[in-house]
Amino acid sequence: MSLTLRQKHACALLVPTSMGIRLTPPNGQPFHCSDTFKLQVTSAESNVASVASYLGLPVKVLTAFVKGSPISQLIKDNLASRHMSYEGPEVEQGGPWGYRHQFNLADSGLGARGPRVHNDRAGEVGRIISAKHFDLERIFGQEGVQVVHLSGLFAALSPETSQCCLDIARLAKKHNTRISFDLNHRASFWKGREAELHKIFTEIASISDILVGNEEDYQLCLGLSGPPAGGRDLSAQIESFKGMIAAAKKSFPDVAVFATTLREVVSANCHRWGAIMSADDRWHVIEPREISVLDRIGGGDGFVGGLLYGVLKGWPVERSIEFGWACGALVTTLDTDYAHPADEEQVWSIWKGNARVRR
Repeated sequence: MSLTLRQKHACALLVPTSMGIRLTPPNGQPFHCSDTFKLQVTSAESNVASVASYLGLPVKVLTAFVKGSPISQLIKDNLASRHMSYEGPEVEQGGPWGYRHQFNLADSGLGARGPRVHNDRAGEVGRIISAKHFDLERIFGQEGVQVVHLSGLFAALSPETSQCCLDIARLAKKHNTRISFDLNHRASFWKGREAELHKIFTEIASISDILVGNEEDYQLCLGLSGPPAGGRDLSAQIESFKGMIAAAKKSFPDVAVFATTLREVVSANCHRWGAIMSADDRWHVIEPREISVLDRIGGGDGFVGGLLYGVLKGWPVERSIEFGWACGALVTTLDTDYAHPADEEQVWSIWKGNARVRR
């Protein structure tokens, strides 16, 4: 695999992100009729980075905080508990109606009732993040970064974060840092900015080394044709997925790795989970396999996190995608929307289908 990394850097994985809080009712209950909630720190990008940080690689988060906010302190303590370093500006709240961290209101669904997610992001401090808030020349040029991971959620959050991701990607390329880009399309973020964001996402994709997304992401972010979103019997559609990735390879010839997850929803608690990767002019396909699901949110981030961990470790392509699949499956068994594996062995046991007790 052409992405094998051998140099040692101060940071294995760098992620820019807007951190927030997720509230989830216990026991799969709907949000609107619950009065008890689990609170956790969240963001798609830090979710991805958790695999590497829990397994001992140095990870850094670039973000922004509301000065003096107890939520900010909660976020900092959580990132530290996940073995992540962080840096970013402390922004004055500006009074009760000023800046705050975003809230994600999400239930996990149960059986025939699917999950529902509501984003409450008014006044979000992360929307003002720009490249000027960080000493990027120090981070990339002096300290060194092996892989920077960008997400379409953060890139589409605001004009400021869009430009921030562009600036980071351009500087990463200058310093020969590998770039991972998870397209992560969200229609509500794109509304009214479609042409602007298509141009930005296309440029980031064109200089990325690893490009990840589901069937909808490739089509809506990059204008490629592909299979319908949320289809049934994904095994029968694999050739259609390959055609979509082949079209992406023609449009973005400098990308070394293309990947997409496959998810067929049988019920809220039973999915068929697979993946496809194209690297080194070879296809690597994990046929959808049935997994039990406690909470699906974060499974895709777990897949990317596991894949990047394999890249950082210099593993063969097929081993990296297997680890990614298993990390995604791991996340769906947890209350948190990020993976915190005990060790590599735990992840490989999931891949092998070994759920026997370990004593």
